[in-house]
Amino acid sequence: MAGKKNKDIDMKHMDLGEDGLPSEEDLDALQRAIDMEMDGMAQREAAAEASEADDDSDAKRIEELEAELAALKDKALRAMADADNVKKRAEREVAAAKTYGIERFAVDMLSVHDNLSRALLNLDGKAKEDMGQNAKNLLEGIELTEKDLILTLSRHGVKAVPGVGSKFDPNVHQAVAQIPSDEDKGNVATVMQTGFKLGERTLRAAMVAVSTGPAKS
Repeated sequence: MAGKKNKDIDMKHMDLGEDGLPSEEDLDALQRAIDMEMDGMAQREAAAEASEADDDSDAKRIEELEAELAALKDKALRAMADADNVKKRAEREVAAAKTYGIERFAVDMLSVHDNLSRALLNLDGKAKEDMGQNAKNLLEGIELTEKDLILTLSRHGVKAVPGVGSKFDPNVHQAVAQIPSDEDKGNVATVMQTGFKLGERTLRAAMVAVSTGPAKS
């Protein structure tokens, strides 16, 4: 009935009395039509409000789901980053164990190198010339043993630090004296004891004398 004209509310079709006014029956019908129209309007407004509320509720739920999804993505990314860090740390530890696992053994072997080096340094050129053939053969054997030891240590990452002529580096050199020499000032002039590194670690600093430059006349 709502939205359509009703003959009960069409004033033109009302039967008027002698006094020119509609009858009570017509007025009652008109009131009923008005009430029905107002009920229809109220229903339409309620439906519109309900639809709007549903839209708001859906939008709010979508917002909540999007926030939840973003939080889950963030957690997933953090978990992946943590897993990657754990993997990298494990790889570094494995590499370090492989590189530095022989550190104690390498340090012990340095004393063997020192003994061989001292044996060779104690023989000057004249002493070598005065040696018999057997002694010379023995000396050559010691020299070859020292070289082989250095090569073996090198294959396992143990290498001698720079010596004479290199720039003094407190990380790998221990200065025990300063002397005039032909080397540039601040460079290593003499090595008293060879230093060694294992990977990036200094196993033993080299004992050196640092040049103060050429002696002044």
